[in-house]
Amino acid sequence: MKLDAKMVKKLRDKTGSGMMDCKRALQEAQGDIEKAVDVLRKKGIAKAGARAARATEQGRIETYVHLGARLAVMLELKCETDFVARNQEFIDLARDLCMHIAAMRPIAIDRESVPQALLEREKNVYRESEDLKAKPENIREKIVEGRMKKFYTQNVLLEQPFVKNEKTTIGDYLKTHVAKFGENITVGRFVRFELGEETEPVVAGKQPEVNPDIS
Repeated sequence: MKLDAKMVKKLRDKTGSGMMDCKRALQEAQGDIEKAVDVLRKKGIAKAGARAARATEQGRIETYVHLGARLAVMLELKCETDFVARNQEFIDLARDLCMHIAAMRPIAIDRESVPQALLEREKNVYRESEDLKAKPENIREKIVEGRMKKFYTQNVLLEQPFVKNEKTTIGDYLKTHVAKFGENITVGRFVRFELGEETEPVVAGKQPEVNPDIS
């Protein structure tokens, strides 16, 4: 079924769950908001998601310098309490994220952080590609949507497969720690330094200027 963006937002506001989780739950519930809430609760997503509204004012700054000192990452990982921030598992999580960012070069933390100009450019390239020109318009748009999903998977931190376990995404990896610690955990910002490249911090919800050549 075709979902209204307002329905997805309403469910997201109600449960604190991620956009894609809400969309899948609504599809499973045939557009029924209350049934979708139950779907998320049964999967344990709403419980973790409900914590997403809670402020994360503690945390730590973690760094990673790759062998040879030509590549480094600085990450702000946030949580609710200093107790969790000092926990070794939280520290290990921050280090894992730093190494992942070093290896996978994400350009944004979440979809909302991807520069709109870059999204439009990607969509236009896909729409005008030679292999789509002969296809009906409605089919072309579905293919473009599929290719944009792959774009997000390759470039958005929370949707990238975790470099140490490709069966899970970074977003899901964070959720397991949210459930484990019983409090909200968020990536505040990060910056990836590579010798000779211009860099600026990537911040959740912010659309920084980035080089559109991401190939």
